[in-house]
Amino acid sequence: MTDEPVPIEPGPELDLHTFRPSELGELLPEWFDGCLERGIHTVRLIHGKGSGTLREGVHALLKRLPQVREFQYPAGESSGGWGATWVVLNPPAPESRTGPKAG
Repeated sequence: MTDEPVPIEPGPELDLHTFRPSELGELLPEWFDGCLERGIHTVRLIHGKGSGTLREGVHALLKRLPQVREFQYPAGESSGGWGATWVVLNPPAPESRTGPKAG
């Protein structure tokens, strides 16, 4: 058995139970970038109810990430309630389509 990470495809839901809090600073921005590349603009993060430590860390990070437009906690009873947070992502900035300037 190896300790090699298993790649997972970004999607509209991410269960954070299997990740260490120290991994979230790298994981969430990469996950959100992958979602945006796939046209996914709303993501449900499952952090669990527990002591609230993971949720608080996630929310503090969400407030700082440029990919995050807004987030909603709790997620609603049908979406995980106090154990999940909905995240709305900013659409990617349009690429500049202007040609070179005439000199």
